[in-house]
Amino acid sequence: MDKWLFGSVLVQVLLTLAVMVLMGRRRFASARKKEISLKAFRTMDLAGANEGVITASRNFDNQFQLPVLYFAAVALTLPAGLAELPLVLLGWCFVFSRVAHCLVHTGSNNVRLRFGLYLLGAVFLLLYWVRLSALMLLA
Repeated sequence: MDKWLFGSVLVQVLLTLAVMVLMGRRRFASARKKEISLKAFRTMDLAGANEGVITASRNFDNQFQLPVLYFAAVALTLPAGLAELPLVLLGWCFVFSRVAHCLVHTGSNNVRLRFGLYLLGAVFLLLYWVRLSALMLLA
């Protein structure tokens, strides 16, 4: 089970790196078109930037919010030898929700759908922590 759980972490890391590349590409394209001045990058003042630049930047920031709590949970799970099917499934559900959230956020940016996916991911993460806490406290 350890490898399956680590796989979900790896996918989350790859998602973060992919969003970083997307963000960079959108920023450079916007700067080339003179939509954003290079001076704006000194303080990351993206006022006036197009929606694609802003959503990619915000999504990159999002990858350091809930996922950090997931990384912490897995960092506790693996050394304790507690990787089990329910945690693996919850982990993958969390990561899939993050991928879906990212695709919506950087794509159509449908706010209701995006929020629903964010909330769904938060629920999976909460359930992971509840299960992990039970396993640790009862072990």
